[in-house]
Amino acid sequence: MKLGLHLGENAYWIETSQAIDLSIAIKTQGQAQASAWYIDKPTSKPVALGDWMGSVAKGGSVNFNDLMFNPHAHGTHTECLGHITEAFHSVEGVLRESFFMAQLISLTPTKVGKDQLLTTKDLLRELGDEVPQALVIRTRPNTPEKLTTNYDHTHWPFLEPSAAKALAELGVMHLLIDLPSVDPEEDQGALLAHRAFWQIPDAPRYGATITEFIYVPDTVVDGRYLLELQTAAIENDATLSRPLLYALHPKQ
Repeated sequence: MKLGLHLGENAYWIETSQAIDLSIAIKTQGQAQASAWYIDKPTSKPVALGDWMGSVAKGGSVNFNDLMFNPHAHGTHTECLGHITEAFHSVEGVLRESFFMAQLISLTPTKVGKDQLLTTKDLLRELGDEVPQALVIRTRPNTPEKLTTNYDHTHWPFLEPSAAKALAELGVMHLLIDLPSVDPEEDQGALLAHRAFWQIPDAPRYGATITEFIYVPDTVVDGRYLLELQTAAIENDATLSRPLLYALHPKQ
């Protein structure tokens, strides 16, 4: 289906059947799973109620499984500032709408000592004059192995806190990245990029979100897109999500 939209004085259309899915699925059947934070893989277990088993293969009338997973550790998730606040804030209800103008950029980490930094300088260079509602960051090198990598003890690249601060000051509301976290694997709980993006504690941005563990195929070129950010209705600081990008086609 083709849908039209207007951005200022410019008119575009998108093809809804050609959405680019950036999500990494949670797998519960023993397949290789993108994961982090040193916890067990996701699991699925049929419910047992007396003699009744929630498994057709084991004689039950339906498949009726309990799932065990952690949204931060397994697959694509979207989180709100409740991730790092003492008071409870749920990501459910933060998004008053699902569609946002987005910019996709690709960044190669800079080696600084033992760290791999996504620097402010590189981020602002790639962003240029654009101030999108949502920023999608693809890191280089970029391979399909990101879909199944266990990131434990890998010392992954992370966002320089000043870069997160710059995005907040520009007014970018939704940050998406293809890493387990915008912060380093080990930082003694500082979470400086999270804090800078949400402007905690000075001016908390309650409507801002961070989405981690996405995957952007190399076939998708950098540039402007329409983002549809779908989130599961779960009361928690973070929830499972499915970000979709749509190419913008100018109307002739």
